[in-house]
Amino acid sequence: MSISLPVRGEDVHWLSDSVVASDCAWHVLHTSSRQEKILSETLSAMGVCHFLPLVKQTRYYGKRKADVEMPLFPSYVFLFGRLDEVYQADRTRRVARIIPVPDQQQLDRELRNLHLALSKNAVLDRYPLLKPGVRVEVRYGPFRGLQGMIEDRSRADRLYLKVQMLGTAARMQIDAALLDPIE
Repeated sequence: MSISLPVRGEDVHWLSDSVVASDCAWHVLHTSSRQEKILSETLSAMGVCHFLPLVKQTRYYGKRKADVEMPLFPSYVFLFGRLDEVYQADRTRRVARIIPVPDQQQLDRELRNLHLALSKNAVLDRYPLLKPGVRVEVRYGPFRGLQGMIEDRSRADRLYLKVQMLGTAARMQIDAALLDPIE
């Protein structure tokens, strides 16, 4: 199994597989609200390997404009380590839930891709993974609250508003970034 070893948020270093202990694995830490950066700093101080992908965003505070680093995935930190390190992170009281990772290689590959994109200063925005047949809701803009269905994977920007009883639907085009899947 090929696992890479990351350390600290923006200073991630992917080390060789020979460094990796056999009892280390990826774990996803679902944090309490707005605790990702603080948990990252705490894990760094404890010497626990983790990855917190951060993206720069412009925020407005009244008339002031500030560029801030925000987590790409709010409320999530990726920890690579032994189970005792995971429990150590949990004892910080900043972790709401520990999510086991069934496919270690896939997560490792996906995090490497994210790291590569961020290291090359790619502009990344969080984007919902929309699949055909998934019910979605418009979260922002003038159509906020509108619910519909994604029917075609290749055209996730088309929202279908069904009238099931009549066996028909209306279709509208909308920016897929405005849509969130409904649980």
